[in-house]
Amino acid sequence: MIGDVEVSRHGDVAVLTLRREAKLNALSTHLESRLLEAVRSVRDSRAVVITGGDRVFSAGADTSELTEMTPEAIAEYYRESGAVYEAVAALPQPTIAAIAGYCLGGGFELALAADLRVADETAVFGLPEVGMGILPSSGGVTRLVRAVGPARTRDLVLRCRRMSVTEAHSWGLVTETTPAGSHLSTALEIAGELAAQPPLAVSVAKQVITAATDASRETALLLEQLAYATLNRIG
Repeated sequence: MIGDVEVSRHGDVAVLTLRREAKLNALSTHLESRLLEAVRSVRDSRAVVITGGDRVFSAGADTSELTEMTPEAIAEYYRESGAVYEAVAALPQPTIAAIAGYCLGGGFELALAADLRVADETAVFGLPEVGMGILPSSGGVTRLVRAVGPARTRDLVLRCRRMSVTEAHSWGLVTETTPAGSHLSTALEIAGELAAQPPLAVSVAKQVITAATDASRETALLLEQLAYATLNRIG
């Protein structure tokens, strides 16, 4: 246990469980700091699952902490506990968000930072920030635009509407849907499959996919070829 984050191992798979259930796993700076510690502690695993348990993934950031911050303090926040979202995205091994219930605001941004998302039928997604006079700022807009395009991103962000797991799956935001309560077992099954693959090939392929998102076609092809040549040489 690292603060409000439970760390467990299932073979080569690390599971990070948010344990702030009384607050619907609201992402306070304290919880973010503990999650950042936990993320750094499992770099030796072959796959990582992040979950909020059986009832809720996360109802969002604890925005009450940020409302009185100066711009300088907010910039410092992104360098410290707010860096957890990019730390998840930067993990070399594959990551899976296992989602039930609310996955809103910062919780949705955390899930988007993972490589894959498995959600049960109770999952609800949304980004309510604009309605609060702010905007998603932990990678939510950036990742959504790349995943579903600007029109659908505007629909979700500007209207602050909530999205069912069925719609999220149809948009490609959810990798796999499950019956209620089986999100974690399904995520662990997928994580086990990923952990059984050659770890260097998985890590390099993950990095090439990420880089290709922003690269030109020519650059993306070159990255593929250089990565293949390197892996072939090592193998």
